[in-house]
Amino acid sequence: MGLIEHGIRWALNHIPRPLMQRTAGAFVPLLGAFYAGSGRECPICSTRRRKFMPYGYVKSRKDALCPGCLSLERHRTLWLYLQRETKLLEEQPVLLHIAPEVCLKHRFERAYGEGGHADRYITADLESPLAKMHFDVQEIPLPDQSVDVIICNHLLEHVDDDRRALKELYRIMRHGGWGIVLSPVDEGREHTFEDASVTSPQERTRLFGQYDHRRVYGRDYAQRLAEAGFVPETLNYAASLSPEEVETFALDDKPIYIVRRP
Repeated sequence: MGLIEHGIRWALNHIPRPLMQRTAGAFVPLLGAFYAGSGRECPICSTRRRKFMPYGYVKSRKDALCPGCLSLERHRTLWLYLQRETKLLEEQPVLLHIAPEVCLKHRFERAYGEGGHADRYITADLESPLAKMHFDVQEIPLPDQSVDVIICNHLLEHVDDDRRALKELYRIMRHGGWGIVLSPVDEGREHTFEDASVTSPQERTRLFGQYDHRRVYGRDYAQRLAEAGFVPETLNYAASLSPEEVETFALDDKPIYIVRRP
């Protein structure tokens, strides 16, 4: 399957993200036919395959992309946590989903719609055609303390001023609210590395791991969340699951970063 791996990597690095978001749901399931079988199961969409598809901008991860709903390892891990350990789907509080992943978006829309609270689920992004609202997360056009839950994954590494963005997320979260704010973290680094003078896509890839990243977070990531006012919690949820589930669902061992506003 080297050709598929190469093709996915090329598409991620050369096709504009909005176009990719519009079209991936059509062509990825077709490629998934090459992985027919039942060794893997997606807990989000129940798709079963012999294994999942490769995924990665620079170095492809094997067994990563579900061809049914386009979930990755982190999405499947997060979904299991939200479904089993929170009351989000039952209580349906005001949820702001920034940079909405299509796999999670579909499930949230269904749950909130069936519960009669479709207006409580808000999607937002700077340019994604999947989102209802479009804004820069560094300047969110929502009132103070207007949302109960925020999900914002793999976005902060892209923005110019992540501290400003985090303060905005804190501002709009109600007291007692909570959220999931995931970013790629290099556990081998003690401190986050960033250099605003680096603008070349090639140099950003070399230094930060992806052509549109502006920093690579270190073990001080949770501290950055705390500096914005949040009370952060780092949870390795996959470690609490059985080895059979971890293998069948193809989960990763990356921590979930939970933030709360007291």
